[in-house]
Amino acid sequence: MTRRALPAIGLHVLLAAGALCTLAPLAWMVSASLMPAGEANSAPPPLLPSRATLEHYVALVTQLDLARNFFNSAFIAVTTTLFSLLLNSMAGYAFAKLRFRGRERVFQFLVAALVIPAQVGMLPLFLLLKAMGLVNTFAGVMIVGLAPIYAIFMVRQYALAIPDELLDAARIDGASERRIYWTIVLPVIRPILITLAAFTFLTMWNDFMWPLIVLSDEQKYTLPVALANLVGEHVQDTELMMAGSVLTIVPAMLVFLALQRAYVRGILMGSVKG
Repeated sequence: MTRRALPAIGLHVLLAAGALCTLAPLAWMVSASLMPAGEANSAPPPLLPSRATLEHYVALVTQLDLARNFFNSAFIAVTTTLFSLLLNSMAGYAFAKLRFRGRERVFQFLVAALVIPAQVGMLPLFLLLKAMGLVNTFAGVMIVGLAPIYAIFMVRQYALAIPDELLDAARIDGASERRIYWTIVLPVIRPILITLAAFTFLTMWNDFMWPLIVLSDEQKYTLPVALANLVGEHVQDTELMMAGSVLTIVPAMLVFLALQRAYVRGILMGSVKG
């Protein structure tokens, strides 16, 4: 074994240890969700269930009607992701390649606004939604994820790599701007759109604060908000809490794993092109 290999081995050991520390709580969460009621509260808590049961998952879906909350979260996350891809791809392409007065100044203003914490804008946005009659609606929840500044910035930086000669040639051949956008621009920026889709879906699926502020009807609650209320009703039922957490995490993990390769490729290519 050469001395050059020792740093690599040490790095892999540290990464494996970090991965184990990250996965251990998730593994126990799944294990606890399958335990009979009260078993997870014993001291010390067992690592594996003495008798695996799905009663807590059945209770979540039937008695507590979390199926409706699951659908609400899925509808909000998927719809927001689709509209976000459309709006941000058009805005990013416009800031990158279309010439109009004030383009650079507007973009610089948007980039400067990135330093403002999102929490600062919650109150004025809520008041604006109230005046528009969008409080306690799915549209009011989705509006914060439709055109975030970071998404426009990501698409714009990626679209800068599109050759101007290619776009000019399409215009000379008589292609309209809409056709250029659909047939040339979208296929080129596809990697960053997949990255943005994964990021938007995960953000909207896991969002807790904004749906809690906007929604007041329990029938419209998203899954994180419903689970937070569940804690107050079933404080001692650890197994039920873990089952609810599993239901929240699994869809997000599946989406990320499905888009992982394209997500990482889009991030790497975007950093090179930017």
